[in-house]
Amino acid sequence: MDQLTEIVSDINSILWGPWCLIPVLVGAGIFFSFQLRFVQVRQFGRAIRHVFGGLSFNGEKAGSHGMTSFQSLATAIAAQVGTGNLAGVATAMAMGGPGAVFWMWLAAFFGMATIFSEAVLAQLYRCKDVEGRITGGPAYYISCGLGSKGLAALFSVLIIIALGFIGNMVQANSIAAAFESAFDIPTPVTGMFIILLAGFIFIGGIKRIASFAEKMVPLMATVYVLGAIYIMCMYWDNILLTFEQIFVGAFNPTAATGGVIGASVKEAIRYGVARGLFSNEAGMGSTPHAHAVARVDHPAQQGLASIIGLFIDTFIVLTATALVILVTKSLDGQNTGIVLTQIAFTKGMGVAGSGFVAVCLFFAAFTTIIGWYFFAVQNVKYLFGYKLVNVFSVIVLVFLMMGSFLKVNLVWELADMFNGLMVIPNIIAVIGLYKLVVKACADYENRFLKGEKPVFGPSESLTNRLAGVAARRRRIRARKSAEQ
Repeated sequence: MDQLTEIVSDINSILWGPWCLIPVLVGAGIFFSFQLRFVQVRQFGRAIRHVFGGLSFNGEKAGSHGMTSFQSLATAIAAQVGTGNLAGVATAMAMGGPGAVFWMWLAAFFGMATIFSEAVLAQLYRCKDVEGRITGGPAYYISCGLGSKGLAALFSVLIIIALGFIGNMVQANSIAAAFESAFDIPTPVTGMFIILLAGFIFIGGIKRIASFAEKMVPLMATVYVLGAIYIMCMYWDNILLTFEQIFVGAFNPTAATGGVIGASVKEAIRYGVARGLFSNEAGMGSTPHAHAVARVDHPAQQGLASIIGLFIDTFIVLTATALVILVTKSLDGQNTGIVLTQIAFTKGMGVAGSGFVAVCLFFAAFTTIIGWYFFAVQNVKYLFGYKLVNVFSVIVLVFLMMGSFLKVNLVWELADMFNGLMVIPNIIAVIGLYKLVVKACADYENRFLKGEKPVFGPSESLTNRLAGVAARRRRIRARKSAEQ
């Protein structure tokens, strides 16, 4: 088992190293930023108004017609804000120093353009399934946009394994470990509670998932960030030093920590960018499943919503963790992961700090379980229809129970590997279809915002239009054959 773990770890060091996915994903973000004329800056104010204007935590019920834009965004954020925001950033700083946070910010800034593109494509290529329910995601824009059903099937298989099984297994493990450490609750008890609660939400389908996400995600993020702000107020005199460490450490990690973290600039970039991308999921092909089912008047509107989702994930929640660790001077070169985060919050809150982190980790990881289940089940439907959805749900619950009490070093490595592999078919499609994203963005800004009838309207997705064209061609051919 140890040998297999080492092999997978070696694969990940290449896959998530400086010569593979990191330059591909960052390069894609830079490419889309220029192609879309930095839409993440130009339209940021409008994106805020779109997401929070008329906000309701008890919106219209989701169903076969999809979700509201906010429900879709909340489901996407549920998946984005997970253990990476509490533990991943701590690991990145432990390995790359405070400067890793700067590179996380930079990757997230460019990633906003990538995630905008994914959301727009998800809207354009969404369609109705055999039961008349709105569905979509990378598998649909890979198969209908690129015309590659094989690549679409590969993506679906990878994301089912990466998120539905392995990813959810490690999320359950994080919850169980945190509760055992903070409250001495046995892991099987935590595991049973997780599968009962998850099963209840799974059974409710899209309606219950949307309702859970729109209420729990804002509450989770607000409580965690308020706790972080409280600690920063207690250590206000260290805030300027903290930002100095981040910016100096980005280019001179040793100087930023006085040699406590023996990191190089290369390590700061590697761990900052890799963990940042893992957290915000830009380019990974996961969040488009939620954005595909949003009910909006123009595809670009959900693209703007996705920008806000990434902003909340990285620039608010993830940054809150980083700042607490640094203002409390908890970065000691020895502790890492969730332990480092718990130490920092304990310094700021006293004995309640460890429990606070455990509870916040529960909500962060559990909402990720729900989001990832929703993403994976969309691909089960794409490959097999509805006939295997119930079987898939049961298997996910089994993996959740296993993950709650197993030592999962190998599983963590496998999760990283499959997450990396599913990036490849998705990023090929997103870059291959970039002209369509640019046209949709221009249509939104030049026609829709001016009150003119847009080319890309809400009533009919591109996938349905393509299906309609194909159907008309078949009828024409049939009529010509009959005439002959």
